[in-house]
Amino acid sequence: MGRISISCLFPASWHFSLSPVVLPRFLLPSFRQLLLLGLLAGVMGLLYLLLVTGKGQYSWLREDRHIHTRLGRVPDMEATDTNNPNLNYGLVVDCGSSGSRVFVYTWPRHNGNPHELLDIKQMRDKHRKPVVMKIKPGISEYASTPDKASDYISPLLSFAAQHIPKNKHQETPLYILCTAGMRVLPESQQEALLEDLRTDIPVNFNFLFSDSHVEVISGKQEGVYAWIGINFVLGRFNHVEDEHEAVVEVQVPGSDQQETLVRKRTAGVLDMGGVSTQIAYEVPKTVSFASPQQEEIAKNLLAEFNLGCDAHRTEHVYRVYVSTFLGFGGNAARQRYEENLISTTQIQNKLLGQHQGEIADSPILDPCLPADLQDEVGPQEQRVHLRGTGDFDRCRLLLQPFLNRTNDTSTSLNRVYQPPIDFTNSQFYGFSEFYYCTEDVLRMGGDYNSTKYSNAAKSYCATQWKTLKERFDRGLYASHADQHRLKYQCFKSAWMYEVLHSGFVFPAAYENLRTALLVYDKEVQWTLGAILYRTRFLPLRDIPQESLKGSHSHWHHSFSFMNNHYLFLACFLVVVLSILLYLLRLRRIHKRSTLLRGASASVQWLEEGLGSPDLPVTL
Repeated sequence: MGRISISCLFPASWHFSLSPVVLPRFLLPSFRQLLLLGLLAGVMGLLYLLLVTGKGQYSWLREDRHIHTRLGRVPDMEATDTNNPNLNYGLVVDCGSSGSRVFVYTWPRHNGNPHELLDIKQMRDKHRKPVVMKIKPGISEYASTPDKASDYISPLLSFAAQHIPKNKHQETPLYILCTAGMRVLPESQQEALLEDLRTDIPVNFNFLFSDSHVEVISGKQEGVYAWIGINFVLGRFNHVEDEHEAVVEVQVPGSDQQETLVRKRTAGVLDMGGVSTQIAYEVPKTVSFASPQQEEIAKNLLAEFNLGCDAHRTEHVYRVYVSTFLGFGGNAARQRYEENLISTTQIQNKLLGQHQGEIADSPILDPCLPADLQDEVGPQEQRVHLRGTGDFDRCRLLLQPFLNRTNDTSTSLNRVYQPPIDFTNSQFYGFSEFYYCTEDVLRMGGDYNSTKYSNAAKSYCATQWKTLKERFDRGLYASHADQHRLKYQCFKSAWMYEVLHSGFVFPAAYENLRTALLVYDKEVQWTLGAILYRTRFLPLRDIPQESLKGSHSHWHHSFSFMNNHYLFLACFLVVVLSILLYLLRLRRIHKRSTLLRGASASVQWLEEGLGSPDLPVTL
């Protein structure tokens, strides 16, 4: 009869031959055989778990990477190691309205993982100070003499060149980005200044610089860069799984099939300066518009971009709303309020034949100034005397018309379109005046609570001006607070509250706003977001080299760890099991041969008995 053969190719080759006679016995195994078969199944399961699913190993790996990520959020305060050959550098010059600053950034070589962004940090000198330099005035002051623009910028670039190793200059990208001061100039004057920079800088400096590296950026671009910088420092672009991080479902912009993915929730940004107020936040869902006109307006306020180096990957594609409101900063709002107060007073005096506010003895009562504070506003020929009443709620009501908004839920300040915000799953950071209003005098910066804030603001406004000055003299307020802050704190508190809750329509019960001056103990500039976005394709030069060795560097680490520990254990168990099965086979063969010898002896004896001579029989 035929035989059944089973072969298994492992580190050792096993071969079993079962005859039909032995097969029934194999189907009724002994306890020892069951134990061996169970051990074999356990080893196979262990190998499958390690080599195929890898759950145990990669769960530890994710834990290690999560810890590393959280530690990486803390800014590196150590001096930059300029002797490190794997360190790259980049420069961004911020040409603002009052002056220009150069920022030097560094980052190590990319690890080759296309899912991750460059790890960019601000460079620090040997004294651990950020490498930054500022000069005055702004570059717009040279509009009439554009040929001096490069001479104006040269001290900044020379300063940066001294801190960057000379052998790195030619591969260090330089970006010169101009903001508000240049935007107000005629386009011809802008181009003349930029052309001088494009022509002269490559002659005097060996940085990586092209014509596209110098430009006047829009307020929308500046807002997007600020949003990118803050979320990068917060670690919101690192999509490592973390059960403690809030997530949001995103409909990927530009996807034809409405692709959705779940990733870390990003933070929105609120920034109120002296002249303007800005808001920027991610819009995770596809926006529907009420009319073609609204859609056209929204296109100018929504930015869709990919921070990743691979245009085909969607994990770093974002849709961000950015809007800047000129005249809605703290100081500009106060100026508009005073101008309205002056014109209203003059009209009333003419109609009623009064002289209210013209002298100190008959002042105009202003609820937005601290109680009993005397003030004078307006030019000399229109001087109006004021006396504060410190009524916070009344001040809020008077400021609402200056928001210039309607009942349309799709608009905010100045009737500008605003996509809906999911207030149940969002987070915002408030900077500049949002922080100063809550911290400088009220001493409650950080997590914002509208009830506590309004109560503290009411108490401050109602306090006598004399008492406030005494507290100031005793150093009870923030060290950088001055009398100008004390004087207009009541007004700015009310203005901030109205902008937030009536303008941007944040619910009074909203709990995910945090006012801050620094993020992880450092000031985050929009220039960080600018260089992160503009160098997003640099990892492409490292990815092909890494891919020759494998997929990602952390995969190499995990596989090496598995080789050193688990693979050795698995091989050892396989060898032991091979020996046991081989011994079992030998024993089985020995038993079979013993039985065959016994059977042949019996047959021989039987044959001899049958063939013996006849015995005599006695009847």
